[in-house]
Amino acid sequence: MNVNNIQAATPVPNTVAQRRFLIGVYRWMTFGLALTGLVAMLVYSNKSLLSYIENNNGLFLGIIITELALVMVLSFLVDRMSVTTTVFMFLLYSVLNGFLLSSVIAIYTAASVGYTLFITALMFGLMSVYGYFTKTDLTRFGNLLSMALIGLIIAFIVNMIWFNSTVYWVLSIVGVFVFVGLTAYDTQTLKRIGEQSDNLSVDYRKRSVIGALTLYLDFINIFFLLLGLTGRKA
Repeated sequence: MNVNNIQAATPVPNTVAQRRFLIGVYRWMTFGLALTGLVAMLVYSNKSLLSYIENNNGLFLGIIITELALVMVLSFLVDRMSVTTTVFMFLLYSVLNGFLLSSVIAIYTAASVGYTLFITALMFGLMSVYGYFTKTDLTRFGNLLSMALIGLIIAFIVNMIWFNSTVYWVLSIVGVFVFVGLTAYDTQTLKRIGEQSDNLSVDYRKRSVIGALTLYLDFINIFFLLLGLTGRKA
C-alpha cells in the first residue's frame, strides 16, 4: 500500500509536526492491532462461532474479499472520504481481520502464537527504528520491494491451486524479508510525510490513519508468515 497516495499539504519540513504525525500513526496502528487481537480472542473463546467461521468457506472468502476491497478503497479513494469514514473503514478492517486471526491461531499452540507475536514485534520494531533514523534513501529499495510483493502475491495465488509445500515455505521466507524491508521503507516515507504535515488539517488526520493501516499491514503479514513457518500445530 502506497502512503504517498495522499499529497502533503505543506512542503516545509517541520520536526514538531513530524513527531505529532508519527505519534498519531503509531497510536492508530496500535489501536487497530489491539482491536484485531481482542476480536480474535473473543471469537476464539466462542467455540460455536469459531466452528461456524472455520466450516463456512463462503463466509471466510467473503471476509477476505471485503478486506481487500477496504484496502483498495482506502488506498485510492481516501481523498474523497471524510475523516470519520476513513477511521470507520480502518476499524472495520481491524475487526474483520480479528475474525480471520481467530481461525488461524486455533490451529497453533498458544505458546507458539505468543512466541511468534514477540518475534514479529521485535523485527517490526527494529526495522521501524532503522527506517526512522537511517540517512540512506530507501526509495529505490521500496520500489523493488513493492514489485517483489506483487510477484509474491501472484505466486501465492498460483500455489494455492497447485499446492506445493516446498514452494510455500520458500514464498513465506521471501515474504517475511519483503515485509520486513517494507516496514523500514514505509516508516521513512511516513517520516517525510510527517515533516510536511499540518497537524490542524483534516488531511493530516486522514494521512495518519492511512499510515497506520500501512504499518498495520506490514506487521500483520510478518506475523502470519512467521506463524506459518515456525508455529507448532495444536
